[in-house]
Amino acid sequence: MERNNFDTTRKFVRVIELKKNGMVEFEFAVGEPELYVEMLLPAKAFEEFSAANHVVTLDATSPLQIAAQESVEDTQWSWSLHQARNSASNK
Repeated sequence: MERNNFDTTRKFVRVIELKKNGMVEFEFAVGEPELYVEMLLPAKAFEEFSAANHVVTLDATSPLQIAAQESVEDTQWSWSLHQARNSASNK
């Protein structure tokens, strides 16, 4: 039986948007970058949060981000709250 080692010490952040009001909208993941929650914090709190959690920052060119994106692109469940909110506001 193959055992999958889920490493909870690996933590990831991907910034989605820097808001005009100084808030940072971002995705935070533990263990695997494709399993994340969307969060919103003031810029200073975001910096403190990232430092305290020793995060790896992902961007569009990061190999981990590309792998995470490829793993969910083919599913009907690949959406985010950020995308849904932007889609709804454009109607």
